[in-house]
Amino acid sequence: MSEPIPLKFAAGPPLDRRSRALTDLRISVIDRCNFRCPYCMPEADYPRDHQFLSKAQRLRFEEIERLARIFVSLGVRKLRLTGGEPLLRRELPELVRLLARIPQVDDLAMTTNGSLLPASVEALREAGLQRITLSVDTLDAETYRTLSGGRGEVAELHAAIEAATRAGFSRLKLNSVVMRGVNNEEVPDMVAHFRGSGHILRFIEYMDVGTCNAWREDKVVPSAELRERIARRWPMHALPANYGGEVAQRWALNDGSAEIGFISSVSEPFCGDCTRARLSADGRLYTCLFANSGHDLLGPLRAGASDAELAGLISAVWNGRDDRYSEIRGMANADSRRRVEMYEIGG
Repeated sequence: MSEPIPLKFAAGPPLDRRSRALTDLRISVIDRCNFRCPYCMPEADYPRDHQFLSKAQRLRFEEIERLARIFVSLGVRKLRLTGGEPLLRRELPELVRLLARIPQVDDLAMTTNGSLLPASVEALREAGLQRITLSVDTLDAETYRTLSGGRGEVAELHAAIEAATRAGFSRLKLNSVVMRGVNNEEVPDMVAHFRGSGHILRFIEYMDVGTCNAWREDKVVPSAELRERIARRWPMHALPANYGGEVAQRWALNDGSAEIGFISSVSEPFCGDCTRARLSADGRLYTCLFANSGHDLLGPLRAGASDAELAGLISAVWNGRDDRYSEIRGMANADSRRRVEMYEIGG
């Protein structure tokens, strides 16, 4: 396998129109999911017979590796596997193995709902996966069933956490999308449950990703409100960011028993230092979670484009990027346009 492409830049790696570098690539390996979470893929819009991408329409593992190497040559240092549900992609540890051997990748992670994790977590660890983020929207059995579209059980979530911990993933990130009137009252109980575990709870404001999740602003629970509620029981203090462009604001309980993150795209937009791009399962490059279209990389790749030509295409897309949806949310032109669905490009 070749080494990363020795590209040269006149003034460093590509920057977008707001001087943001490209350092983080989210790779959706499949557009299918075994859950039907209402904030992502509600059952009413994606029934059991919905036509997802065929095998031929998806990027092959060697194609993902090739594109990842090109992205790394342009400055990407963090790779995250997403879906849909990434563990529905057969032989996923093999893809992890291919990506783990790319020099200059500092972080190789995966986001999953965890339902299929126990069967593959050891192989993923062996292949070189460094971190796992689990969706943990609730610990209540009935609410968990509801939020998975009737397809998940909270016992499976606990099994996933236990299996990942045994396999050596001792510091999981546990993501909870908080919706008023659904699971917001459970936040203190979740903090109480995971205190002392070593895992990082992250509370995410309910976002208007895509066009089918019936988003309403009155269902958003601002992070500031959650911080205030948690601090009444456990005093907290802010922590510095781990790196530039980190999406979560980091806080720690004063007693040292937990780190908690808050992702506040609605109430406290962080577009200004966003360094993330997304590669969909069908090989389209998206420059924003709220984008309405992507840029085709699969077509040129399969048509015989060279590495340098693909790198030039990616650079041109990034150089023209001006995305700041969360900052302009509420404006007529932002609210009325179609947006890509989360299951197509991951979170």
